[in-house]
Amino acid sequence: MKILIVYYSLDGNCAFTAEELRKALNASVLRLETLEEKKRTGLAKYFWGGRQILTHAKPPLKPYAVDLDAYELIIIGSPVWAGAPAPALGSFLDQTKIQDKKIALFCCHRGPKHCLEKMKRLLPGNTVVGELDLVDPATRNRPRAAERIQEWARNLNA
Repeated sequence: MKILIVYYSLDGNCAFTAEELRKALNASVLRLETLEEKKRTGLAKYFWGGRQILTHAKPPLKPYAVDLDAYELIIIGSPVWAGAPAPALGSFLDQTKIQDKKIALFCCHRGPKHCLEKMKRLLPGNTVVGELDLVDPATRNRPRAAERIQEWARNLNA
């Protein structure tokens, strides 16, 4: 099965997850990057991200090329910002219509877990075949997170 992993990562948690999935599934990877990739830290990061969610921002993305028809399964990953997927994911889904596909979703967070439900609502007309919710996988018990990701990948590929 040909698999594509599409993700956005600000702090590295989704990048870690996508890399573990890539290795486990021999998948292609598309990392979404916004044109303004200014690194924010501390409280400024949370105010900036929260404002983007509240204003329904759709930041412009760096150019990418992908033929979704070439893939049987698309795995989509996002950090959780104020209980929602990162705005970069919304930009991608607005630009790249995904229809009639098998989809698997993952999110990385430190708090609320409602992000997966919101991601599913952004993907009508598709079949969600798996969901994975991770708490800071790149920094909290990384070996256990890697095991959990690989186990999820085996179940997706079964």
